Amino acid sequence: MLPFPLFVFTATGSPLMKIILFTLSTVISCFVCGPIQGQNSAYNPYADSQDSLPPIAADGTIQWGTFYKSSAIQKSYERLWNQGACRGTNKAITIPVEQNKLDVNKIPESQYTGTVRGTAGGAMAISDPHEKTLVVLFHPAGVTSLSITGRVPADILRTGMIVRVLAQVAHNGKGSEPIRTLDIVTPSKTFKPDPVEADRLGSIVGVVTQFKNGVLLLRVNSGTIRRISLSVASDAVANIEAADLALVSPGDSVTVKGRLWAGEGSTADGTLFASTVVVTKPVLEKSGNILPQKVSAAKKLSKSVVAEISAATID
Repeated sequence: MLPFPLFVFTATGSPLMKIILFTLSTVISCFVCGPIQGQNSAYNPYADSQDSLPPIAADGTIQWGTFYKSSAIQKSYERLWNQGACRGTNKAITIPVEQNKLDVNKIPESQYTGTVRGTAGGAMAISDPHEKTLVVLFHPAGVTSLSITGRVPADILRTGMIVRVLAQVAHNGKGSEPIRTLDIVTPSKTFKPDPVEADRLGSIVGVVTQFKNGVLLLRVNSGTIRRISLSVASDAVANIEAADLALVSPGDSVTVKGRLWAGEGSTADGTLFASTVVVTKPVLEKSGNILPQKVSAAKKLSKSVVAEISAATID
């Protein structure tokens, strides 16, 4: 809506003056009245998501919403607002509210390396080279890039994982020979697997429905052969090329690009708002065993850190 005096002036005068005044009034309205659209309710200065930023900026960088140093303070003011109090006029209230907010996007991005200590609540705790514990937060819109690579024993397979394997099956979906290698992958949301052809060696992408006693059962969501049964060799190896946080384990090496906040309201020794996370599994020996020095680098994630991760609040 345009400011009233300018709206009146645009109805009179020369065509050129009308254009100038209309342009000026539009610009002013953007600063004074906000977006040119109806607002159904009063502006709430304590709201979580009012005027929220898109997750990706025009230059491709990740944009974070407001991080509240104290979720208790924020929720308290929101509760008062909903009850009709704290309408944004008392500076004794509004100033602490603003000071409780952190603009994550103003923190410079840097790169951090360390070892995974554990995961909880969709976040990750890592130990840096100085034995400090950092809690890695992933963007709530799912735009943080996660990459997990490495070679692990195939017995890591669990129901729900998506695997890719080169195999030949009969019309009943049963494999002809034991498999020794396979890939654990995270396909794109638009990916559709190729149909499985009987008696022909080819790439099969399916969802693990069961892995027990060396027999791997897969479900393929295309074609006529949709149930696959494969024998897995005891020394089979799985190559991970995935983006599933469930595949991250204590002892994994990790490199994170993100914005670190170690001030008021941070978790453990610092909260790391991640834009890119690269996880590398420990080295797998030819025998199929993980090198022991890699495993010993892992530390159990304490209950206190798990609690702090769960308490981290971001819009």
